[in-house]
Amino acid sequence: MKRILFVCTGNTCRSPMAEAMLRRMAAQRGITVAVRSAGVSTVDGLPVSAHAIEVLRQREIGHTGSSRALTNEAVKWADLILTMTSSHKKALLQWFPEAVEKSYTLKEFANQDDGVLSDIEELEGLYTELHMKQALGQQLSAMERNRLLELERRIPSFDIVDPFGGSLSLYRSCADEIESAIAKLLDKLTRR
Repeated sequence: MKRILFVCTGNTCRSPMAEAMLRRMAAQRGITVAVRSAGVSTVDGLPVSAHAIEVLRQREIGHTGSSRALTNEAVKWADLILTMTSSHKKALLQWFPEAVEKSYTLKEFANQDDGVLSDIEELEGLYTELHMKQALGQQLSAMERNRLLELERRIPSFDIVDPFGGSLSLYRSCADEIESAIAKLLDKLTRR
């Protein structure tokens, strides 16, 4: 059984929706998973957003529980950690670098494509080069800078926008994005 941890900021909108949706969608496909969610900037016990609960209710998905702060125990428990944005992934890996091999954004994991992965690897190399040169008081060459900008434009966003404080319509849109990524996630889990 795969143990999956979803991570967002406050664990009141995106990650609780993802947790509840994955439970339901996996059960519908006959896939056994254990699912939790947590937030990188929250405290335990905050209520899940009313709009998040309403969007889940409209999809006939129940959710109980409240916010949970990201802990070392949760990170160790998880076989796979899926964040809602690249900044959540960055925060997670700053605190728990040992989780690097099992941490992705949800959309990054769901939409892995060899061409995109190659572009990401090249871009990360260029960022490393940029930081090293900046530390030495140097700059990227014009060719390196142009390539970096080209890759940034070409690589799709792997972030799911935070609906916090937004309209019910924004929450629905967010849930649609999460649902689409979870469907691909489940496809990948059944192929493994």
